[in-house]
Amino acid sequence: MPGTRVVIDNLGFPEDPRWRDGALWFSDMDQKAVLRREHSGQVTTVLAVDGIPSGLGWLPNGKLLVVSMSDRRLLQLEPSGVSEAADLSALASFRCNDMVVDDLGRAYIGTFGFDFEAQRPFAPGEIILVPPRGSPQIAADGLAFPNGMAITPDKKTLIVSETLGERLTAFEIAADGTLGKRRVWAHLAGMTPDGISLDSEGAVWVASPVSSAVFRIQEGGKILAKAEVANQAYACRLGGPGGRTLYIATSYHLPSLFALRGLPAPAKKAGQRPPGRIEAIDVEVPGAGFP
Repeated sequence: MPGTRVVIDNLGFPEDPRWRDGALWFSDMDQKAVLRREHSGQVTTVLAVDGIPSGLGWLPNGKLLVVSMSDRRLLQLEPSGVSEAADLSALASFRCNDMVVDDLGRAYIGTFGFDFEAQRPFAPGEIILVPPRGSPQIAADGLAFPNGMAITPDKKTLIVSETLGERLTAFEIAADGTLGKRRVWAHLAGMTPDGISLDSEGAVWVASPVSSAVFRIQEGGKILAKAEVANQAYACRLGGPGGRTLYIATSYHLPSLFALRGLPAPAKKAGQRPPGRIEAIDVEVPGAGFP
């Protein structure tokens, strides 16, 4: 594939790109803010987050949901400001992370499971379901660092990256939003699957930080395409006009992530660490499903 192009530079640690209302939305964990890039290229701050922002999604009424990682809360942007949609601290084993929200407003949020940055002993994470009405509940557990998620267009299957399990895992979604019938969607040996994006042919684009690339994966694990980035790829999302632009959130490497996989971290470059970026590449097959 041709190389990527930089569409936003000089960010901190961008994550969770989303396409909505003709604009690209994303979190910057270092800047503790949610940002939006208009078609004109102008980037504006949507809101600041006291904790660390991560997963983004929208309710059917158009209100923005934001995962606040460190204090394990789900926030909601109101016309009057930010309110708490759910306190997840009693359910999340450690920090909350990525999120997908369906068209009924059901939010699925992954958790780290353990403090990997401090290289604490591994512990599995969970997916927490936050329904539009009712109490949050654990929808799935025993996951090896659940991360990026996507829901198929028929709303029957949720696919999640297990970053430390080197696989994509699928769950059947019941009518009430609960998850069941877990299966391995694809084994991804040597990768650290992070953010994902589903396309209309049923393939999944996967960002893999230790690979410094994004991969288009067919169910079963066959690699259909690959695009390399200069630093590390942590998340991706199909969007843009016609849904045929793959936006990739890239940033500096996390030594702890490489250490957990028994890999040497890339050598640091002289001077300041590289800036976070949103890179992009045009693809043939448009995005599908949620987010």
